[in-house]
This record gives sequence, C-alpha cells and structure tokens, in this order.
Amino acid sequence: MPVSIEVNGERHVLDVPRARRLLAVLREDLALTGAKHGCGEGACGACAVLLDGRAVVSCLLPVGAAEGRSVTTIEGLAREGRSLLEAFVAEDALQCGFCTPGQVVSATALLASVPRPTRDEIRVAMAGNLCRCGAYPKIERAILRASGQEGRA
Repeated sequence: MPVSIEVNGERHVLDVPRARRLLAVLREDLALTGAKHGCGEGACGACAVLLDGRAVVSCLLPVGAAEGRSVTTIEGLAREGRSLLEAFVAEDALQCGFCTPGQVVSATALLASVPRPTRDEIRVAMAGNLCRCGAYPKIERAILRASGQEGRA
C-alpha cells in the first residue's frame, strides 16, 4: 500500500513498506541526504527532521507514521530562511558539519516554540543532539544570535 507524505512542501506517494524508517526513505528514495545516519538508535540527533514543526529522530520513525503529515528536512529549511544558518556560520558553530543539519533542525523547532530562549532552555532543547567536535558553546551562541540576543551570546 503506497504511503503519502509531504516533504519540504511537496507531496510524495511512495511504494515502500510502512515500517521502513523515514531516514532511509528521505536519503535513498527522495535523495535528501542532509539528515545523517549517526547512531541508528535515536540518541545522537544527526537524523533530526521536523514533523509537523516538531523535531523528531527520523532513524526510528516508520514512514507510515509520517503519512498525511508535513516533514521538513534541512534542505527545506535552507530554502525557507537563512537567519539561523547564518548565525551558525557567524558563530563558527559547525565545525566538521556532520551534526549541523540535526542541530539546525532542533534549533528551528526550539525557536518556533520559544522565540527568545534562555541558555538553560537552549541546553534542554538541544540535549538530544550530540556534537563530537564539542561545539556546544558556539551552537548555543548561534541560537542566541538567531533569536536576536547577540548581547547574551
């Protein structure tokens, strides 16, 4: 039975098993490779995407659970607006770049729900995203910058 999902504003009808992980569908069937396969256990955040505006780990989510819902990947965010991406660049918060898509997706969800987050709110919201380079202070500053709180960065 085909699965119908909206990804980055575009409707896709896919003939894939409903239990197949959303990350595999995005990367292999839709050629959207921004979300990364990190741990495969939902613990690192490298595969984060927005599902109806909420950050979720796509490595664990069956594509069937996304049916009829809106999925936004880092590719979709890059088209929508650049202020958060520019803040990551300005604060040198990307280091090797492997975790950056997941970090930006999670930060986008945070800023949508809390437009001017505190440092503690940032730390809590970003806790599910691991950065092997240790760029956490820079990521925090980038989120503060994107929220218009450069003075607190």
